[in-house]
Amino acid sequence: MRIVVDTNLIVSAFLWGGTPRRVLDAVEGGELELFTSRALITELEDVLSRAKFAEQLRRTRFSVAFLLSRYTQFATPIVAAQTGIPNLRDPDDAAVLACALGAGAGLIVSGDADLLDLKSFHDIPIVTAAEALRRLPQR
Repeated sequence: MRIVVDTNLIVSAFLWGGTPRRVLDAVEGGELELFTSRALITELEDVLSRAKFAEQLRRTRFSVAFLLSRYTQFATPIVAAQTGIPNLRDPDDAAVLACALGAGAGLIVSGDADLLDLKSFHDIPIVTAAEALRRLPQR
């Protein structure tokens, strides 16, 4: 299944693990295909570089550069769609939707209430990390 994961979940996966990390584990295990865009990579770098994450980065012993490199190793970059993006409460969410549309994603995975409230976008379900894992075929 082709997916796009919101930046907040990528950050959570890298810095705290848990259910978001299990989504990335499914990507690394070949159960899911993760897609990204230049805008989402830039956003991830910006977010990871925020002072509020410095202590957690230190605890994980990972640098921002290492995490970006790791992300781009397992996420396939695509050209995001340029049309069909609605007006949103949070304009930054447009990058996730544009990426999903450009990737032909089957799922958008997010922890962002603004995105989750949409429920779907162009028939692409928007779900939590836990729901994305429930949708995987049973092993």
